[in-house]
Amino acid sequence: MTLRTARNPSVEARCNARRYDRAMLTIDADALLADLDPAQREAVITVRGPLCILAGAGTGKTRVITRRVAYALATEAVRPSDVLVVTFTDKAATEMRDRLAAAGRRGVSAFTFHAAALRQLRHFWPRIHDRDLPSVLSSKASLLAPLARSLPGGYRYLAVRDLAAEIEWAKARRIAPAGYADGVIGQRHDGPLPPDLMARFYRDYETARDRAGLIDFEDMLAMTVELIEGNEAVAAEVRARYRWFSVDEYQDTNPLQQALLDAWLGGRDDLAVVGDEDQTIYTFTGATSDYLTGFSARYPDARIVRLESNFRSTPQVLGLANRVLAAGRAADDERAAGTAARPEKRLVPTLDGGPSPHIAGFDTDDAELAGITTAIRALARDNITHGDMAILVRTNAQLPALEAGLGAAGIPFHVRGERFFARPEVRRALRVAAALDRPLDARRVAESSEAVPDALPARLAGAFEQELGVHRDTVPDGDAARERHAAVVTLLELAEALAAADPGTDVAGFLAEVERRAAAESSGAINGVELLTYHRAKGLEWEAVFLPALEDGTLPIRQASDPGELAEERRLLYVGITRARRHLWLSWARRRTASTGREGRRSRSRFLDGLIPAPVRTVRVVPSETPQRLAAGDRSPLSNALRAWRTARARADQVAPFIVFHDSTIEAIADRRPATMPELRRVPGVGPMKLDRYGEEIIAIVARTLEATPDDGPH
Repeated sequence: MTLRTARNPSVEARCNARRYDRAMLTIDADALLADLDPAQREAVITVRGPLCILAGAGTGKTRVITRRVAYALATEAVRPSDVLVVTFTDKAATEMRDRLAAAGRRGVSAFTFHAAALRQLRHFWPRIHDRDLPSVLSSKASLLAPLARSLPGGYRYLAVRDLAAEIEWAKARRIAPAGYADGVIGQRHDGPLPPDLMARFYRDYETARDRAGLIDFEDMLAMTVELIEGNEAVAAEVRARYRWFSVDEYQDTNPLQQALLDAWLGGRDDLAVVGDEDQTIYTFTGATSDYLTGFSARYPDARIVRLESNFRSTPQVLGLANRVLAAGRAADDERAAGTAARPEKRLVPTLDGGPSPHIAGFDTDDAELAGITTAIRALARDNITHGDMAILVRTNAQLPALEAGLGAAGIPFHVRGERFFARPEVRRALRVAAALDRPLDARRVAESSEAVPDALPARLAGAFEQELGVHRDTVPDGDAARERHAAVVTLLELAEALAAADPGTDVAGFLAEVERRAAAESSGAINGVELLTYHRAKGLEWEAVFLPALEDGTLPIRQASDPGELAEERRLLYVGITRARRHLWLSWARRRTASTGREGRRSRSRFLDGLIPAPVRTVRVVPSETPQRLAAGDRSPLSNALRAWRTARARADQVAPFIVFHDSTIEAIADRRPATMPELRRVPGVGPMKLDRYGEEIIAIVARTLEATPDDGPH
C-alpha cells in the first residue's frame, strides 16, 4: 500500500483528504448533538423513517428538524439532493434553507406543498402536454365576484372571500362540485350557502376558471398528484429525485396535501413528520390531525419521539398551559367514552421561575382596555420593548377598539396580518358611506328606507342595511358571515363614538377619522405592540402576551356548538398561552358592548374553569377605571372647561375629540388637578407625546379654572 501510494502521490492525497473529511464529519455530527436534550437527540440521530416527532409548544422543533437534516448529511446517511423538507409557510422554508446554509449544508430542498408542486408541474408539464401550463390564479376574487352578484336574495351580500374559502375547503378535502352537497352533510360542515346552492356556485366557478385557462392553488396540488400517479416515467423521476422526506406542522395537513405526499413517497417510508395535535387550529380550511395521530397505524414500525421539555416559557406560564391541556383531554375522554384515552401530555419547564399569570375580571370592556394599557406601560418601564409584547384576539373585528385605545394612550402598535380597514367588507361599507355625500345617492338611500333622524350613526345604519344587507340587530348564521357583520357594526360603533364626542360630526368627519386610523394601522410602529389573531400568532412568541375578552361567546366563539368545535376553541387558548415567554395576562369583562351595539352582560370563558387555583392568583373583579359619562350639568367646572378646550383643539387639528383625549383622561385630569408638568404626566392616558403637545395648555386651563372657582371640591 505504501509503495503504490508513493508511486501515485495524487492517490495518497485523495485518501488523506477522504480520511480528513470523514474525521470532520464525525466532529460535526457530535457537535450537532452537544446541546440537545435526550428526546431531541433521539429524534436527530434517527436518520431513517418512519419517524413521528410529537413536539409540544416551545420544545425546539425547528432546531430538531434542522439538526436532523444536518446530522443525516454529516453522517452521509443521505445526500443533500435527496432531501425534501416540507414546511407550512414560505417564510419557514426560507428560514430552514438559511439555517442549513449557515451550517454549511447547502443543496437541500425546503418548500411548502404548493411551492414544491408548482416546481414539479413546470418541470414535467411540457413533456406530457402539447400546450403551456395554465397560469396560476393569484386570487379567486376576479372570477367569483361576477358569480356572487348573481346569487339570489340576501346571498348576494356575501363576501367573495367567504365563498373562496368554502371552495378551498372543498378542494382540500378532494370534494368535487358534484359531491359537495353529500360532502358537507357527511362532514357536518356549515358552509356560507345552502348545500345545493353552494354546489352550483362551485361548479360555475370551475367552469369560469376552465374557460379563462387558469388554475388555482388547490389545482396545483391535484394536478401534480395526477401527473405522478398517471405517468410512470414522471413517478420514477420524482421518486429518484427525492428519497428522504421531512414534514413540519403535520397536524395541519389536509387530504389533498397527504395525497401529494403519498404520491411522492410511492410506498416508501423514509418519512419524518413533526407536529402537535394540541395546536390543530385550522380544521376550517380542511386540515386534520388524523394523519398525525394515526401515523403509527399507517406505519406500525414507526418510531415515536415526544418532545416535552419547553425552552420558551416560565414554569408559571407552563403550569397554566398544562391545565388547559389536561382539561381538554378530560373533555375528549368524556366525549369518546369507551375508546382508548389519549396519552397524558404536559410541557416540562426548563427555565427559572417568573411572575404568575395575571388573571382578572373587569366591570366593563373600557376598564379592561384601561387595565391593559396600564400594564403595558408598567412592562415598558421594566425595559420590555413594545415590540416584544402582543395582544391576541379571536377575530379581526376586535382589533379597532384595541387600536383606538392604544393610540389614545400613546402606545405604539403594529397590526400583523390582515388589517381591519383593508378588509373587503369594510372597504365596501366605506364606499357606501362616501356615497351619502353625493346628492343622488343620498336621495336614493333615503327614499328606499324608512325615515331616520339626520344623524351620522342613523344615516350610516340605514345605508348599510339598504346597500349591504347588514342589519345591526340581525346577526347571521355562519362563522364568516358573523365576522363580516361584526366588522360593519364596528364601523357603526366608531360613528357613534364620534357623534357622542361631537354631535355635529358628519360623514366627511367620519371618513376622515377612518382614513387617519387606516393610515395608522397600515404604517404601524415596527417596534410597537403587536395586534393579531390567535391563528396568526401560531409559531410566534413574545416576552409578554395579553389575552383579553376571554368570555363565552368570544372564546369559545358563540357559533362553536358541537364538541369538536369547542375542542378547537380550547386549543386556540392553549396556543395563545404558550406564545408567552414570561408575562401572561388573561382577562374578561362582565359588561361589554356587543356587535349589535348594545351593552350586555358577559360570562367568563368556561375554559378558565379549573385554571384559577394556585399558583395562579385568585381572580378579582377590578372596578372600572373609566368614570361614568356625566351630563354637562353634573360635571365639575374644570371638566367642562377641559371638554370645551378639547372640542376646539380637535377642530383645529382636524381630528375627532377623543383622539385628543378620551373622556376617561379628561375626568382624571379634572379629578387630579395637576399644577405641574410632572403631575400631569402621572395622569393615566397622558403619554409623553400628548404631554409635549398639550401639556402647557392643560396646565393653564387647570390654573385658570381653579382660580375662577376656588371653592369647587373634588369630583
